[in-house]
Amino acid sequence: MSTETKKINQNAVIIGGGPAGFTTALMLAKRGWHKITVLEKRPAADFYEPDKSFHYLIDGRGQKFTELLGLNEKLAKVSVPNTEFYLTEIKADGNRKTSKLPIVDPNRKTAYWLQRRVFLKLLFQEIEENWQNQITTLFNTKCLEINNKDGKLTIIAQGINDLTNYEFQPDLLVGCDGINSLVRQTLDKWDNSGTDKFKMQFFPSASSGLKYKVLTLRPNFPLDHNNSEQAVCTMAYAIRGAFSDSQHSLSLGILPFADPNEPRTANIIRRPEHEIWKLPDSEKLSDFFEKAFPQLPINEIVLPEEKERFAKSEGGYFPIPQYCSGLHYLLANTDNSAGIVLLGDSIHCFPPDIGQGVNSALEDVFIFNQALAQTNDIISDALPLFESLRSPDMKPLIRLSQTAFPWQYNQDILGKRLWSINFFIRLLLSRILPFIFAPPAFIMIQNHKLSYREIWSMAQRTTIYIYALGMVLICGSLTLFLDNF
Repeated sequence: MSTETKKINQNAVIIGGGPAGFTTALMLAKRGWHKITVLEKRPAADFYEPDKSFHYLIDGRGQKFTELLGLNEKLAKVSVPNTEFYLTEIKADGNRKTSKLPIVDPNRKTAYWLQRRVFLKLLFQEIEENWQNQITTLFNTKCLEINNKDGKLTIIAQGINDLTNYEFQPDLLVGCDGINSLVRQTLDKWDNSGTDKFKMQFFPSASSGLKYKVLTLRPNFPLDHNNSEQAVCTMAYAIRGAFSDSQHSLSLGILPFADPNEPRTANIIRRPEHEIWKLPDSEKLSDFFEKAFPQLPINEIVLPEEKERFAKSEGGYFPIPQYCSGLHYLLANTDNSAGIVLLGDSIHCFPPDIGQGVNSALEDVFIFNQALAQTNDIISDALPLFESLRSPDMKPLIRLSQTAFPWQYNQDILGKRLWSINFFIRLLLSRILPFIFAPPAFIMIQNHKLSYREIWSMAQRTTIYIYALGMVLICGSLTLFLDNF
């Protein structure tokens, strides 16, 4: 194995080749930056990770960036539009019902469902086809350390397989390396302002701590024991389990794919003490599935090797909604200072309740592009401007993720019913008196023209008005009661 050290002087280094990392690289290349390196630990852009085979719904907020790069047409070709979202519910007794899910806000921009790896492949293909001379992607490469010596930024990275060492001295370092960001942790060590601005602030929600695993299913799987009908790739499915108690109840939610040859995936999200997490091998899992889903040949749909992988997988847990207030760092107080900026999950992370994980990250990049445009790409000016433009949305985004729809996983029936009552009260009042009451926050998030700050402010104002209305009704009822007493 080689231990050769390569010295590469790059203009920008991006740590993390996820959606935020690749889109930042494309944005910088489009702006004329010529030396951009993306460091990514995975072996390929479309590398299939079973427990990370998430679905994205790229909405109008995320499409601000795809429009900037002219990728919307390509995005539509590999996705399923939410305007054509049909759901088939298959109950435990075999009864089926197909319905088209209503678009709550008919004026919203068409959003697109696609797998995470399909979206990453789309972005990487754009790099390969149009920006290969400006962007270098080093897969199977991890960042080891980030050093600041006399205002000079040095990045040390290493190939995971061949142990090749790399040294970079960029003008700009972009941290897109997720919730456990090495870049953010490094800045926290360097920061001597006493504000803890690079430490995450936590806001627990009802969905925090739920455990999840992703189950891979056969493409075009049979919908009955007679194999008379097969699943349609562009159709969503809700397969209801036969168990009713909280320790065993289970549903398989299967979102649509554009490619009929792709395996389907079902997210299983339950409390950590659920029975399914205790099953140690494929045999026990098979027995559980047969009892839970008698309406389908479930053990034909889920292959034996996948059941074994699922049983052995550690899965993951929904994070506590969190954000940090520090989004950038300049190494010196000079006009030509090197700088570091944080984007995506490294500055805001939360459960998938409101579908804004990828969209908020793409909006980060879009706003960073605006900051660069307004400062002629001068890093020492652009990074503080980006923080001033974006930081007001950080806490509202986290508060929305904490409150907008945390009960959708059926983890607590009472909690979901109370949330539903609150939702429909707000929805009804917003339709009767739209100039006073705002719609539920979950609906307002669909409007990409509203910032997270504006949405949260409108939701809070409506809460105050509802309390005031409640007090008026209570006082009025007491007055009538006393008058008639």
